[in-house]
Amino acid sequence: MPLQTRYKVAAVQAAPAFLDLHKGIDKAIELIAQATGNGASLIAFPEVWLPGYPWWIWTDAPATGMRFVQRYFENALQLGSDPFQRLCQAAAKHRIHVVMGYVERSGGTLYLSQAIIDDQGQLVGNRRKLKPTHVERSVFGEGDGRDLIVFDTDLGKLGALNCAEHLQPLSKYAMYAQHEQVHVAAWPSFSVYRGAAFQLSAQANNAASQVYALEGQCFVLAPCAIVDKAMLDELVDTPLKAELLVEGGGFAMIYGPDGAPLCEPIPETQEGLLYADIDLAMIGLAKAALDPVGHYARPDVLRLLINRSPGSPMQAWAGVEPTPVLAVPAQEE
Repeated sequence: MPLQTRYKVAAVQAAPAFLDLHKGIDKAIELIAQATGNGASLIAFPEVWLPGYPWWIWTDAPATGMRFVQRYFENALQLGSDPFQRLCQAAAKHRIHVVMGYVERSGGTLYLSQAIIDDQGQLVGNRRKLKPTHVERSVFGEGDGRDLIVFDTDLGKLGALNCAEHLQPLSKYAMYAQHEQVHVAAWPSFSVYRGAAFQLSAQANNAASQVYALEGQCFVLAPCAIVDKAMLDELVDTPLKAELLVEGGGFAMIYGPDGAPLCEPIPETQEGLLYADIDLAMIGLAKAALDPVGHYARPDVLRLLINRSPGSPMQAWAGVEPTPVLAVPAQEE
């Protein structure tokens, strides 16, 4: 059982310190302190908020975006690095759980990752987006079955997914089946292709977060980043790009296990923290009507298979070395 069943949570709606990891860590620590000062036990950050989302992949050809590649790689965050330890120390200092969306650098590959840090500054878990969406595949690698996981914390069973993962029915069910209680649905901003691609709209994606709460009977924090003027100055250099990417796009929200909004939204261009008081006991009430992984399930008809094997490109041989195959000389006629 969680140590806390009633507590306050905070969802971030703020622009990243774009392409500047160290300034981004500074800003994250300020928001962590602010959330704690307002009584929050958990703060959730948007998708790849450190060091920001690579919007150039949506506004131009991949070759044009190559000018950002080295900077993006250099400002990605490595697990266990000094900047990462600063986040952990901030969580411990302010006694708050942190779910951080960040660009993870591992070897030569980048991942859309989420780190779950507890209020002692310990890394509870780290997960990667299972499948980057559309043109994200030109930047990021893929996760594997180990990344669909719910973590036991003092705040309950805590899980997270990124962006369009909330439109993947099987990925969602894998999380529900682990009896998730609090979920972080991280989004980058709803600023791109405004009015031109329905599936990227704030209305559609907020609906996905809300349905996740209703389907899984869990609390959902949906942090959402903002595209600010400084980012537009960096990214927009043609009239067409000015149409494709606009300022704002912040539509953060928090939902209860019945799908009800638990806070008031703030304007899409305004930075701030959204707060809600949650009570895990409400989950039992929500599940009384329908529990898709319990009394409302039919495992004799439908079940989900998940492969948790690591997706490693190399496997070292363990145990007895294989006997080498010797070439047999051809027999003489």
